[in-house]
Amino acid sequence: MLVRQILDPKLAQYAYLIGCPRTGEAIVMDPERDIDRYLELAAQHKLRIVGAADTHIHADYLSGLREFAERGVKVYASDEGGPEWRYEWLLNSDYNYQLLKDGDEFTVGNIQFTTVYTPGHTPEHIAYLVKDLGAGATDPIGMVSGDFVFVGDVGRPDLLEQAAGMIGTQEVGARQLFKSVNDFKSLPPYLQVWPAHGAGSACGKSLGDIPSSTIGYELRTNPAINASGSEQEFVDYILAGQPEPPPYFARMKRDNRVGPKLLGSVPEVAHLDVEAFDKLTGRTDVALLDTRNRKEFLSGHVPSSILAELDYQFVNIAGSFIDEGTPVYLVVDEARVDEAVRALIRIGVDDIRGYLTPADLATWASKGGELASIPSIDMAELEKRRVNGNITVLDTRGKVDFDVRHVPGAINVAHTRLLVRLDEVPRDKPVLVHCNSGARSAHAVSLLARHGFDVTNVADMVANYRETATASSGAASA
Repeated sequence: MLVRQILDPKLAQYAYLIGCPRTGEAIVMDPERDIDRYLELAAQHKLRIVGAADTHIHADYLSGLREFAERGVKVYASDEGGPEWRYEWLLNSDYNYQLLKDGDEFTVGNIQFTTVYTPGHTPEHIAYLVKDLGAGATDPIGMVSGDFVFVGDVGRPDLLEQAAGMIGTQEVGARQLFKSVNDFKSLPPYLQVWPAHGAGSACGKSLGDIPSSTIGYELRTNPAINASGSEQEFVDYILAGQPEPPPYFARMKRDNRVGPKLLGSVPEVAHLDVEAFDKLTGRTDVALLDTRNRKEFLSGHVPSSILAELDYQFVNIAGSFIDEGTPVYLVVDEARVDEAVRALIRIGVDDIRGYLTPADLATWASKGGELASIPSIDMAELEKRRVNGNITVLDTRGKVDFDVRHVPGAINVAHTRLLVRLDEVPRDKPVLVHCNSGARSAHAVSLLARHGFDVTNVADMVANYRETATASSGAASA
């Protein structure tokens, strides 16, 4: 048996290629939408992908299941959770598919997969036990756990309510998860755990950065699994302190249920002439994503463009700062165009009209193109201006961090929720924006400036904040 874990670092997502070298057949678990990567990897190992499976209806990216189905590959999906949690695009279709319930089995080559119903993160969630029959094994070697069990955490049960607005689902999910976790404890401790996410994913609150684990290790060390012995204590623990999910999660959940738009292949994006900047400057009906580092952006950028550094934040920024259906243009290095395009299409940002490079931007500016800039200050200057008054302090950290300690009088809006909460930020005075280090706030000020706010970025650590002793507002909250 061959097992290869495929990492998407921007989404902290793991897919799995599991193959039988003896028969040359393979399956991909939890694939993303640009499936050419999996086909190429399989070919490198002289394998042919004959199956693709999801563990659940994903909320953080568009699944590649439909892309595989369109190519004649048999796909496997959950039939648990009730009729409202079915894959609508599969039902009564001509695709080659199998819907799975708890205990159902299927084989790919000489590898056997057994479905385990593991609700909690979502009502339809399933995991897969993997047994290598070709090696003569009588017991499974591992579990493809999806968003059920991670290294050091379990899948959060509140996403449907917090991201998709399905009120009343988070406590029900937490109680389902309690039962699923208790069932997990009865599995053999030697089984490997192959999760769908690692550190950086919004699908949990404290995921580890180790790519895999074992059931025994998680039983000993996973705080969520060992939260308590009672159901209510588990529910209270698992619902507390979850980070705010990006708003585009609701769109991903919807599209994966009704059927993602077929991609076919990764789109080729044209390199535009420098003069294109003339048509893009100041526009808010399109999104110009500037992938340069934040220092360069703040020093000079096309008016109304959005800072979206091409790192671990890129997908969250693009998904959270752009309204659905908005045409997108890129400022990106030539060598990283494919990387940026793939990241965008994985969250359904498909209308990418073209790109220009940082060198193009410099050329445009040298020919008279007018760049905008956003000033930066440190925490000492923030406090000075706060004491003088007539400013708004906007804290773009998550609520959990804000509640621990914050600048007196600050407004708290997590940066990924800013677009849908712009009305909560006063427009009648300058806005000083900070986070923990200046990274999230730099992205946030670009969005605020795009929408007409007078903004300043606080490029400093929040740990450096010291309230002025004579400030009339009292001690800093802690």
